[in-house]
Amino acid sequence: MFLVNKRTMPVLAAVTAAVAALLVAAPAAPAAPAAAGATAEQAQAPNGPRVAAWSPSMTIGGPAFDNRTLRMVVHSSVSGHGLRIHLSNLRGTTPLTVGAANVADQADRATAAPGTQHAVTFGHHASVTIAAGAEVVSDPVPMTVSADQNVLVSVYLPDATSSATWHSDAFDTTYVSSAGDHTAEAGDGSYVAATTSWYYLSGLDVISPDARGTVVAFGDSITDGYNTPTGAYRRWPDDLARRLAGTRPMGVVDAGIGGNRVLTDVPNIWQGVSATKRFAHDALGQPGVRDVILLEGINDIGNNARPGGGPLTAQDLIDGYRTLIGQAHAAGVRIIGGTLLPDRGNGYYSDSAEALRQSVNTWIRTGGAFDGVVDFDQAVADPTDPTSLDPRYDSGDHLHPNAAGMQAMADAVDLGLLH
Repeated sequence: MFLVNKRTMPVLAAVTAAVAALLVAAPAAPAAPAAAGATAEQAQAPNGPRVAAWSPSMTIGGPAFDNRTLRMVVHSSVSGHGLRIHLSNLRGTTPLTVGAANVADQADRATAAPGTQHAVTFGHHASVTIAAGAEVVSDPVPMTVSADQNVLVSVYLPDATSSATWHSDAFDTTYVSSAGDHTAEAGDGSYVAATTSWYYLSGLDVISPDARGTVVAFGDSITDGYNTPTGAYRRWPDDLARRLAGTRPMGVVDAGIGGNRVLTDVPNIWQGVSATKRFAHDALGQPGVRDVILLEGINDIGNNARPGGGPLTAQDLIDGYRTLIGQAHAAGVRIIGGTLLPDRGNGYYSDSAEALRQSVNTWIRTGGAFDGVVDFDQAVADPTDPTSLDPRYDSGDHLHPNAAGMQAMADAVDLGLLH
């Protein structure tokens, strides 16, 4: 949620340099352009609802690739079959050609479990060209996935790309190959570099006869999982998905972006456009969406970021929340408000900022505009000083909860609020 992510910046710089070094490659044979794959409205499931199992919010500013295969880890939030992958060139400036794609169960790191690999097609073509600003959805893959399971999605990019549409802070591992198409290889010998971002892959949806729909956790770096262990799946949306899987399964989407704000765009390009601009796409555009849990606003307060300049007021944020509530209700989706977490000891904190946070939280709790409330603030606040995170839940920066704090946040969600 820092304007500049101090931990990620040096890692990102090193990763970008390593990836860039790999991208000097011999030209690949061009893939034949294919028609765009099925849209989200097509291929309605005959034996159960189609829900989102995983879908990070995508931004501009990723590295470029040329004649490389990316193998990305996807952690499914719900059980289902008939998998479809979503590929995004939403933030790209040139057409994106995908030469081949493959989905498999993960055995270990970039190694696929034997006998689980499936080639992916788009409109029955092995390759697809995605226009700048567009997205595609694959044909259904005859494969089953369990809740809390990892799958590997491999995407071959035969031609030089522009800056990637990506999700910078994945808190997971993506593997980058040496030159060529390595999508069908089960082993990891051709995957010679690793990063902690996702590229172009913007979703996985499934047919899930047991699921009651999709819930979207929408927010900033607290929802995105900043300061949680890589590959551990200890973000609060992950913990919520595990709770739901036991009694009332739902697909859970983590639509958090580090540094994101409700009202204004962030100057650092990978931290995204404002919530009011991306909400319709990132939240309401998810397959099977029924509920949204909104936790966002602390970056607006910490940066005193008011549209048009001037000091931010509680009414500014309330008006932003009302905009999102109106969008959700117009789409027939319930929206649940999450109270903003305490942050004394972080650089965002000041007496005036704390007064603003308290005013906003009072409105969330008592204003009656949301369809329900999750009191995240109360769940993780220090009992002896409610302006601070409970030391048991503090990751160390006095702003982002640790894994135990993430679990406390997930436990604070009344599952009865969700469909």
